[in-house]
Amino acid sequence: MKNLTESIVFIRLFVTSVISLALLHAPVQAQGPNLLSNAALILDVRTGESIYAKNANIVTPIASITKLMTAMVVIDAQQNLDQVLTVAVEDLDYLKASRSRLSIGSELSRREMLQLALMSSENRAASSLGRFYPGGLKAAVAAMNAKAKTLGMANTHYFDTTGLSPENVSTARDLAVMVQAAQGYPLIREYSTQPDQYVQIPATGQTLHYNNSNALVKSDGWSISLQKTGFINEAGRCVVMLAQIAQRPVVLILLDSVGKFSRLGDAQRVKTWIETGVVLAIPKPVALVKKGSKAKRGKAVIVKKRKR
Repeated sequence: MKNLTESIVFIRLFVTSVISLALLHAPVQAQGPNLLSNAALILDVRTGESIYAKNANIVTPIASITKLMTAMVVIDAQQNLDQVLTVAVEDLDYLKASRSRLSIGSELSRREMLQLALMSSENRAASSLGRFYPGGLKAAVAAMNAKAKTLGMANTHYFDTTGLSPENVSTARDLAVMVQAAQGYPLIREYSTQPDQYVQIPATGQTLHYNNSNALVKSDGWSISLQKTGFINEAGRCVVMLAQIAQRPVVLILLDSVGKFSRLGDAQRVKTWIETGVVLAIPKPVALVKKGSKAKRGKAVIVKKRKR
């Protein structure tokens, strides 16, 4: 009897140890990736299942993510893509004073304006697309809001075709709906993922070279079929993508991230988490030494970034 009791105790201890080890080494996928983005959503396209969500229903400015909807309504209008559009004074950004290499009087086809708006987030191109929409800019914005309503994007509102105004707002969950709708447009898939594009300005003979605003489209480790980046101070760094991760199509929405490269770092952490279950740590900020500072003994002086 004594031996039997000891055997039972041993078995219980063994089972308890096995369970404890299993819990200790259980896949970390349930807790989600470490993200700097304030709002995020990862969606499995095939099942419609949310793999991960963080503040996915919070309404927030979306900056140039707006241009995806701009492109959809322009294509829906079935306008001639080879029609030449001219950049005018109305296309200048008086709100944020953003820069553009398309000077007043620059002429490009509607197709080229779409390419630049989607690929490199060219604001004057997006503005001209709105001005040359049937009925003008107001009609274009009305069409954008109407399409959002039709798609069921109840928490989305558009104010302009560029995304420069913080009044262009949405949620991560609404944007996942928009991304899936946008994938039905071959031109949006093609233009948004083009690595770069050359355009020629006839009036000056100047050739301009534009790069994609999302460096991940050039990365061998990524298979991206649609994307759009966005940034204004009120929105933070944003990116939306439809990508193939771990042999399945995934919609990735990352909004309001702080730091120039933080949204790309977040995207990489999401990819690693989905593929391996590993939760990568967020790198610590690198201390920078101010030029002309009197830092002694090699100590770095941390340069604080201006708050948004």
